[in-house]
Amino acid sequence: MKSASRTSTGRLLVVLFIGLLYLAPSHGSAAKRSETGYQRVMQGPMVGAVSAEDARIWVRLTDEVPVTVEYGTDFELKSFSVTDPIVARKANDYVVVVFIENLQPATEYFYRLKVAGSPDRYLKKYPPFRFHTAPPIGESASFRIAFGSCPRFQDDRVQPIWPVVSQIEPDLFFWIGDNIYGDAKDPDILRECYRRQRDVHGLQPVLHNVSHLAVWDDHDYGMNNHDRTNPAKEAALEVFKQYWANPSYGLADVPGVFYRYSYGKVDFFFIDDRYYRDPDEDPDTPEKTLLGEKQLSWLKSELKNSAAVFKVIVSGSGFSSSEGPAGDSWAAFLHERNHLLDFIRDNQVSGVVVLSGDSHIGEINMIPWSEHGGYDVYDLVSSPLAQQTPDSWLEGRPEQRIRPVYFQGSNVGVVDFIFDGEPRLTYRLFDIHGRSVWETFEVHADEMVNGVRSWPAKVNEEERQRQENYEKGHGYYETPPTD
Repeated sequence: MKSASRTSTGRLLVVLFIGLLYLAPSHGSAAKRSETGYQRVMQGPMVGAVSAEDARIWVRLTDEVPVTVEYGTDFELKSFSVTDPIVARKANDYVVVVFIENLQPATEYFYRLKVAGSPDRYLKKYPPFRFHTAPPIGESASFRIAFGSCPRFQDDRVQPIWPVVSQIEPDLFFWIGDNIYGDAKDPDILRECYRRQRDVHGLQPVLHNVSHLAVWDDHDYGMNNHDRTNPAKEAALEVFKQYWANPSYGLADVPGVFYRYSYGKVDFFFIDDRYYRDPDEDPDTPEKTLLGEKQLSWLKSELKNSAAVFKVIVSGSGFSSSEGPAGDSWAAFLHERNHLLDFIRDNQVSGVVVLSGDSHIGEINMIPWSEHGGYDVYDLVSSPLAQQTPDSWLEGRPEQRIRPVYFQGSNVGVVDFIFDGEPRLTYRLFDIHGRSVWETFEVHADEMVNGVRSWPAKVNEEERQRQENYEKGHGYYETPPTD
């Protein structure tokens, strides 16, 4: 048996020995103290906007250090090109967007990062990431987008929808509002919310390998239902520009997050539904505006001049009348919405469809402008990507629902633009298990021209029965009494 004194002496010697190890200078192969820490990637990389000739790679670093991208068409990158170094700056929150030029259209590229001249400390264990350049504008190339809104990190930190997105393998992913739940005026809080969302584990393969484009809605613009009166909107816009790699932001004299993006035979018009928006509760007069005069003029001009087969308006706010005259959607701006629909009709702008979010349910709505000499305009809705779903939608009635509301949980929308034969698009909504929750919705380009009434044949039987029950005085989800 050891004595207490011998045990105490032994412990003291061990402590002294460990202390000497810490105090002793390092020699030979021993690690040297770093004055800068591990210079590395904090968030990203994320593939931003791609065109037929270029691509953007977004990344956030730990320090004011240079970053380069090595890229090529060889998976192992035995042969590659290198971008010029870009130095991250603290003033820009250590965020950089690397612009890669002189690429070949419709081509798969692989890429990896170098931070301060070395492979990133943690990303180097992965094989190279990838991106696809777009087909030439006007080329009949089929492709797939996925889209969604409202991932609330505070409510769901796992977000199981992202592995489903990976399995779907979209060419593009659209974030269409409430991409974070900042709900703050302090830009540092907005940045912190972006960082937390970018760190979601299941999201990483989607960030690294799929092209991302975005617009905002109220929760990443300011407070709930915030409008042009947001006193911090300029700061929110600056943060948005830092954390996305869109092709552009507004116009030289018109700030905002709106822009046009072209991919093959499809033009996308991402609109800013907050910066110029009058308060929802204001009376809906012809002067009331959601887009603002200059953005509305831009959108009308872009639509009129587009030669694309499909022209997709991407809106954070829902396009239907579902939420009523003071709702936080286009329902509170029907004069402006209907003016836009009349413009589309009067200028024979074909192929217009809408993608929207915000509602925390998945649905397909339709505005029957065929009754006004135009054509039926479909609003394809996906929400939420990650959070609980409420039952408040039961109070709303859009002009026409085409599918039953999906309110059983998180979901992601998938649109395929198909050009093998007659141009058409399909829409499916997927749940967190990778299941399509409805039969596929399909609309052809020749159904999206003035004088065509297409919607009656597209309402599925389940939704038709529910609407009939509701019109007879039964609840929307109640079973009617039997005789």
